[in-house]
Amino acid sequence: MKRAHQIRKQYEEILGPAVLAHIEAVVAAAPPPSPELVEILRRVFTRPGGEVPKAVPASTDIAA
Repeated sequence: MKRAHQIRKQYEEILGPAVLAHIEAVVAAAPPPSPELVEILRRVFTRPGGEVPKAVPASTDIAA
């Protein structure tokens, strides 16, 4: 929690308390995400590169 407090303090120093208050108000007014959006984001964050390709068996033929 101490780290979060430090980050918050840095933001306040950089942006100022009025800007942070505005950001907090905009976030508070935002509607909650739909279940579909939550599912999409869950897939993106758990596999950001997409599906893992299936392994292809190596060929045993050796071309000379």
